[in-house]
Amino acid sequence: MLYHLLYPLADEVGAFNVFRYLTFRTAGAMITALIVSFIIGPYLISHLKSKQNGGQPIREDGPETHILTKQGTPTMGGLLILIALSVSTVLWADLKNGFVWVALGVTIAFGAIGFLDDYMKITRRQSRGLPGKLKLVLETVIAAAAVIWVMKIMPGDLATVMAVPFFKDILIDLGWFFVAFAVLVIVGASNAVNLTDGLDGLAIGPVMIAAGVFALIAYLVGNSVFANYLQLRHVPGSGELAVFSGALIGAGMGFLWFNAPPAKVFMGDTGSLSLGGALGVVSVITKHELVLAIVGGLFVLETVSVIVQVASFKLTGRRVFRMAPLHHHFEKKGWAESTIVIRFWIIAAILALAGLSTLKLR
Repeated sequence: MLYHLLYPLADEVGAFNVFRYLTFRTAGAMITALIVSFIIGPYLISHLKSKQNGGQPIREDGPETHILTKQGTPTMGGLLILIALSVSTVLWADLKNGFVWVALGVTIAFGAIGFLDDYMKITRRQSRGLPGKLKLVLETVIAAAAVIWVMKIMPGDLATVMAVPFFKDILIDLGWFFVAFAVLVIVGASNAVNLTDGLDGLAIGPVMIAAGVFALIAYLVGNSVFANYLQLRHVPGSGELAVFSGALIGAGMGFLWFNAPPAKVFMGDTGSLSLGGALGVVSVITKHELVLAIVGGLFVLETVSVIVQVASFKLTGRRVFRMAPLHHHFEKKGWAESTIVIRFWIIAAILALAGLSTLKLR
């Protein structure tokens, strides 16, 4: 909005020329989202607490300490992220860019699914909300619609191809199978972040780290000069996703202010599903889907731990981990919650650097 209102006035007011720069608008989006979070956060949390009798239901089969330390904490804090992200993106992004609307649309739609899931958990006073199959179907339909939308916006030679990290000339044309692949990326990322969200600050930290990486990737891929220099596939218009990613970082920081241990609010599925979906759709648009598996490697580890645990128990009757996802395993081993969170953040940062290395090592 600001881009459309102020940049056309640059000839009359030279200072408005800064709105042409993605870097300026990305920083502006980040700061705006953070300020919005600080302003509405206390009121939103107070409202959620007054409406949620007893807060988020705690799993009875979860770590025993959660019943003592997390009982009564309100959920649906993802609303704070969604509001700050949406307001900031609309203010600072080029609203004529279709990629921005795809990313924002997927994020809000996945957030709506998470909101319904959280609402059912609260009203029923149990840790299960929407049936898993129904949730998966809704996510798949939304992701498929978004991917088809992206394919229509994308240049024809890029619409259905998958780039391979570390190899500059390898582009695999998947044809219409690209829809299934991209849906798997978006839905998989969404649910992977959802599985990781189990401790105060655990999920939002790696999400912000991944968003920072993809803000840089979007900026580089969207710039033909930088893309050619780094031998990346140039995707015209994708640079605007740097603004979206910047807003995501700012909204994440604002949420973390209230989610830092001891958390005043949980993001719930409202936040985790939407954040994962946001990362997934940005990776699809920038043609860095496989890089997301590296940058978001922590989310992959958490998901694999659940798959291994379930498969092992069904096949052998034995559990590989004391509890899944992986962070609960370390809780059962006696690690302090803050220790797990910080160490997982460190792992996420290392994996982010590994993902960034793919931009140059090819």
